[in-house]
Amino acid sequence: MYDVIERAVTRVIESMHENHGEQLTIDDMARTAMFSKFHFSRVFQRVTGLSPGRFLSAVRVREAKRLLASTSLSITHISHQVGYSSVGTFSSRFTQSVGLSPSRYRQVMSITAQDLTNRGNPVPAWPTVTLHGTVTSPLPDRPIFAGIFPRPILEGRPASFTLIRRPGPYVMRNVPEGHWYLIAQSVAESREDAIHYPPGGDAALCIARQGPIAIGPEGGSQRADIRLKPMSLLDPPVLLALRDPLSSWSANANANANANANADVGADER
Repeated sequence: MYDVIERAVTRVIESMHENHGEQLTIDDMARTAMFSKFHFSRVFQRVTGLSPGRFLSAVRVREAKRLLASTSLSITHISHQVGYSSVGTFSSRFTQSVGLSPSRYRQVMSITAQDLTNRGNPVPAWPTVTLHGTVTSPLPDRPIFAGIFPRPILEGRPASFTLIRRPGPYVMRNVPEGHWYLIAQSVAESREDAIHYPPGGDAALCIARQGPIAIGPEGGSQRADIRLKPMSLLDPPVLLALRDPLSSWSANANANANANANADVGADER
């Protein structure tokens, strides 16, 4: 029975990707799934972690990111093309999801690790928890971003985050009390643009999502291992822009490796 539900939800998500500029309603989606409207909304959220409307909004914002990064279309044109009749509503949703306004995103096309730090919440005065564990990934030599979010989607400002150079141990400090989703992402080498498209059935974009994780008021340390998998069509789109932090880690690692190699050659010549 679950396979039938999953196939129905997949049909709806495929329709979202194909018709993100149309005014899709819950009734339209339920007909595509061949379920009643009320049953459809429940099963969609159970499968994806998001309501149908919220998932559609994420698909639209992801397409807007792609258009902003790869075309010279005006923001007004892009907002209409991805299904928003109001530029103000589009700009608000985009800024809330991505962390930058559409115009600012077009300028820089990604949020850097320093941006996240500067824009993040100050360290709380009350006790916090340190999350730690081990990250496994199908991309063995690629950097990984992991963050704590209030919803099961990679968007907005993380309550806490960490970047690691490759799968292995991680530590995430200053996680505040509450119920959070732990989400991690890694992108294959030279495949950074995969965040702009639906999953292609390969490991270009890998993701992990678990939660809600309950963080109590007592502070201390808590273990949460992370296992990344290739992103599927049922996973909510990635909205937070993280291309530069992940790419820069690889670039720095390569630069350090080249510097070490040059130093070895110099030593041999001496």
